[in-house]
Amino acid sequence: MQNPSVKAIFFDIDGTLLSFKTHKVADTTEKAISELQAKGIKIILSTGRSINSIDHVKYLNFDGYITFNGGYCVTKDEELLFKQCIDADDIRRILAYAKENSLSFSFMSEKEIGIYDVTPEIAGMYAHVNLPVPPIIDFDKVDVTSVLQTNIFLGPEQESAFMAAVMPNSTASRWTPLFADVNAKNQSKKVGIDVFCKYFGIDLTETMAFGDGGNDIEMLKHVQIGVAMGNANPEVKAIANYVTDDVDSDGIWNALKHFEII
Repeated sequence: MQNPSVKAIFFDIDGTLLSFKTHKVADTTEKAISELQAKGIKIILSTGRSINSIDHVKYLNFDGYITFNGGYCVTKDEELLFKQCIDADDIRRILAYAKENSLSFSFMSEKEIGIYDVTPEIAGMYAHVNLPVPPIIDFDKVDVTSVLQTNIFLGPEQESAFMAAVMPNSTASRWTPLFADVNAKNQSKKVGIDVFCKYFGIDLTETMAFGDGGNDIEMLKHVQIGVAMGNANPEVKAIANYVTDDVDSDGIWNALKHFEII
């Protein structure tokens, strides 16, 4: 495979950089990132996680961070490049809905994460991604203007009706049947890619990305080379330019070797 001109690579975390089995970054991935950095290629994290839930991978010395599915973008020197909160009326409607109906949800802001109605299944999900269960939300203390992302714990079959009725000004995506990531309207990792391409003066034709979940689809479609991990959801593999091995079988290293980037 001829070596394309790649100047920036965007990496999802869970199921891409981090194994769900070991909760670690593979040695080959660490080596690959070091080689990319030595070549001057920009390495940018791109995740649905909060800016405060990525400390365990910062040691890889990324050039930038796309967090909250593109809602909050910062450089490695903590320069804020972009911030987009969810419409406050949508947050008010969630709170009103939850007072009358059974609903589990989390709110994520720049400073904190809170959750409401933790089921055993939800507690298990946090353990799956090696994160503590957040503190319980106090409805009376929610700043409705500061929420960058919410996780709505409902199935795919309920998503469309809920979004239309409760969060019409927001966008939902998901990497698991358990919950949907909800962000501001038209927000996705694609937006974060554009932010960093502009910041670094890089063209989209010089970009590459790795992902495995539904919230990675817009990112993989947007870059020049979108790589789906072998453990990716079927709909992610369907839109990818290339499907590599899974996260526990050196997928990132093997794809970069395939394209002769390292």
